[in-house]
Amino acid sequence: MSVSAVSLSRLLRCSLSSVGWSARCACMRDPTMPGVRWNSTRLDADGSGRPATWDSFGIWDNRIEEPILLPPSIRYGTPIPQISLSKVGCASHIGRRRDNEDRFQVSKLMHNVLYFALFDGHGGPQAADFCHKHMEQHIRNCLEVETDLQAVLSEAFLQVDAALAAELQMYGNASLMMVGTTATVALLRDGIELVVASVGDSRALLCRKGKARKLTDDHTPERKDEKHRIRQSGGLVTWNSVGQANVNGRLAMTRSIGDFDLKKSGVIAEPETTLTLLQHAHDSFLVLTTDGINFSMTNQEICDIINQCHDPTEAANVIAEQALQYGSEDNSTVIVVPFGAWGKHQNAEYTYDMSRNFASIGRWS
Repeated sequence: MSVSAVSLSRLLRCSLSSVGWSARCACMRDPTMPGVRWNSTRLDADGSGRPATWDSFGIWDNRIEEPILLPPSIRYGTPIPQISLSKVGCASHIGRRRDNEDRFQVSKLMHNVLYFALFDGHGGPQAADFCHKHMEQHIRNCLEVETDLQAVLSEAFLQVDAALAAELQMYGNASLMMVGTTATVALLRDGIELVVASVGDSRALLCRKGKARKLTDDHTPERKDEKHRIRQSGGLVTWNSVGQANVNGRLAMTRSIGDFDLKKSGVIAEPETTLTLLQHAHDSFLVLTTDGINFSMTNQEICDIINQCHDPTEAANVIAEQALQYGSEDNSTVIVVPFGAWGKHQNAEYTYDMSRNFASIGRWS
C-alpha cells in the first residue's frame, strides 16, 4: 500500500487521542483519501480469524496508553508509540551476596534518544560505579559528532575504559587493576531504532511475537572466536572444578570494562553491537538482565514470565524474585522497556516450575 506523507499524517492523527498502543485509525475506512487502497473486511485473511482490516496493534486488556510519535511515524511509514521512561520497570536485588555490585541507569539523552544501561561489577564496585557515573556523558559527547549509534557506543565504551584506567592508576593500588564490570547499553532513537552494545555476560533480549530474540552474545572463553583471541594474545584458557572456563584462571569473561591486568592477555573493552528496527505491532518489550538472572533462567523463560505481568515494574520485580527462588545467589538486576505489543502475547499455558535443576539452565544450557 502506498501512502503519501499527508495521507499518513491524517491516518496517524486520528490515533493521537488516547488510543494506547493501538493504531485504531488503521481499521477505519476513509474513501476520500487519495492513494490509499483499503483491504476487504472478509474474515481470516491471514489465518487469524480476524477481519483483514483488524488494526495493526490490536486491542487487549493491559496495553499501555501512550500517544503516537507523529514525525518519526511519517518518516518510517508506520505508527510509532512514544516510549515513556515512567513506564520502564527496573529492579535490583542483592541476592545472597554481601554487597550489590550491579548498577543500572535509565535516562533521556536527547529529545529523541533514550538510554538504558546495566553494569555488573566484579572484584569490587569501582568499575561499575565509574560506568554508572560517566558512561552517559561519554555517549552524549559522542552523539555531538557522530550519528551512527553503533559507532557512538563503540567509541564511548573505549573512552570509558581508558578513563577508568587513568583514574585507578592514580591510586597506585595494584589490586584495583583487577576490578571490572560488564556493560550492556541500549539506545532507542525515534522510538524505532534500537542499538545495543555489550561486553561481558549481561544480556539484552527482545520479545517479538512472544519469542525471545537475543540481541547480545555472552563474551566467554567457551566461544571459539573469543578463545582464539585470548590465546593469540598470550592468555590462557583454563577450566575450574565445575567446568567453567576462565581467562588466566581468574575471569569468566573475555570482554569487560576494567580488568586491566588482563588486557595483555586479550581481554578487551570493545563491544559487540546490534541494530534492530522495532516492529511495534509484534515487539512487546526489551529486557536487560545481569548474570544473576541469566544463569538461573532461560531466555524464553524470562520472556514468558514477563508476558504474564500487568506492567513493566511488576515484571522487573517478579523476574528478580524468581531468579532468587530458582537458586541464584548472585545480584540480580533487570530493566524492562515496554513496546507497542506489550501485553499482547500472554501465554496462558506457562506456569512457574520450582523443581527445575539449576545446572540444566543458564549459561550451560
